[in-house]
Amino acid sequence: MREKIELFKALSEPNRVRILLLLLNRRMCVCEITSILGISMATVSNHLSILRKAGFLEDEKDGKWIRYGITKNFKNPMIKEIIDCLAKWFADEEVIKNDEIKVKKILNGSYKKN
Repeated sequence: MREKIELFKALSEPNRVRILLLLLNRRMCVCEITSILGISMATVSNHLSILRKAGFLEDEKDGKWIRYGITKNFKNPMIKEIIDCLAKWFADEEVIKNDEIKVKKILNGSYKKN
């Protein structure tokens, strides 16, 4: 039971859910996530650490950057089920829609943080 509770603890913070939803689009570095969420790098790093420890994320070195993404090798099948449903569960949330717009702007190089 403890392992299952830890998964839900990891998801109990709104910014961690937002991060997971962002990473469904593509791998990102801390600075990109920070820019979109408008929170500090230290806070983003802490959230990423919690999500990675719970088994949701993996990271990979890309030159001088570390990019985070949804894990490809789910050690816990519950994580895959959660990831598969996450976008559907939060699709109608305004903050998530705004995050998706920011991701698209980053991808085409037109996003500038206010």
